[in-house]
Amino acid sequence: MKLSIVATLYRSAKFVEEFHRRASQAAQQLVGDDYEIVLVNDGSPDSSLELAVQLSEADHHVVVVDLSRNFGHHKAMMTGLRHARGERVFLLDSDLEEDPAWLLSFSEQMEREKADVVYGVQQQRKGKHFERWTGQVFYKLFRFLSGLDMPDNIVVARLMSRRYVDALIQHDERELFMAGLWVITGFDQRAQTIDKRSRDETTYTLGKKVAQLVNSITAFSSAPLVGIFGVGCAIFLLSAAYTSFLVVNWLLLASPPSGYTSLMASIWLLGGLIIAFVGVVGIYLAKIYSEVKQRPYTIVRHVYRQAETRSIE
Repeated sequence: MKLSIVATLYRSAKFVEEFHRRASQAAQQLVGDDYEIVLVNDGSPDSSLELAVQLSEADHHVVVVDLSRNFGHHKAMMTGLRHARGERVFLLDSDLEEDPAWLLSFSEQMEREKADVVYGVQQQRKGKHFERWTGQVFYKLFRFLSGLDMPDNIVVARLMSRRYVDALIQHDERELFMAGLWVITGFDQRAQTIDKRSRDETTYTLGKKVAQLVNSITAFSSAPLVGIFGVGCAIFLLSAAYTSFLVVNWLLLASPPSGYTSLMASIWLLGGLIIAFVGVVGIYLAKIYSEVKQRPYTIVRHVYRQAETRSIE
């Protein structure tokens, strides 16, 4: 099979039919009839699954992977890549903010530059001022702490060679951050500037964005732990210096230390730092706990395929 188009479904009922039409049109222009469209239902609460199954019954190119519950966008994407069989794999979101027709320009660049991956980047991040500002902070903070050269304003849409996808799915992590895995997998990756549409509604709440930031940094960087050690050493040195000053002052000047306010402020400061540091260590321990249990990061309830319909327990 020459091409696989992979997309996830979550609250996608209003987009799935139009996405199928446009993705099919782009695939047929590129490879004729030799393609598949893999739709991963990530526990969507609307009628996305029913609509996708109807498409699979009417179009033998459509494969629907139904997850047993909502596992999250990144885990659903990795599951879709594991089910893709094409020599090239085009991954994108199904909400039509990313245009399926990008497949043609991505493929042209991949052929011209002999690259393994062509991915989209926005010239300017979509959204309001706060969303753009937080996005810039995220990329700068991630690069600073992880040392990975992740491009600014990267989007999901990317065309990948078979050997790159095979290398990517070798990562067997339980706490996935796809943008980081895309970078560390390596190979020859090229960017293409795109114009991403913007919708008012989004399934990524502020809480999910903060959780993603914490997950991405702790998955690819030990800098917070090193920082804790550095701050602890600095506090120890300052405390030792101040204690020496008090002892010398008491011995030579017979002036006992005083100051209830400064004492309490120091206690609250150190107490807060200790609690914060224990929390950071706890996050890393929680990630280790999640990884060592070796639980599957997704569970597939059913795979709908016109040629063969099978259940996976």
